[in-house]
Amino acid sequence: MRAFKHPPLQDLTLERVLYALSDPVRLEIVRCLAGVPEATCGELDGGRPKSSMSHHFRVLRDAGLVQTRSVGTTHMNSLRSDVLESRFPGLLASILAQH
Repeated sequence: MRAFKHPPLQDLTLERVLYALSDPVRLEIVRCLAGVPEATCGELDGGRPKSSMSHHFRVLRDAGLVQTRSVGTTHMNSLRSDVLESRFPGLLASILAQH
């Protein structure tokens, strides 16, 4: 299985992060991940089609919000809170506080 690519800290842009969070499904994924250390894609899909969720996870990864790693055939996802806080101090906390 190929490894997922995650942008380094210096490549994160505010525009891409805000775009990723502008979708209600992706915002819901980020909110769920904020409350747990890791979760599988299946735990976060909310009954949505796998193809749709693959797209959402790719957008979140490309924006630098989510880290995905493979454990066998399972994809484990975690929020890159520390990276986001380093790059955009207070942004994620502010967004997550708006419920």
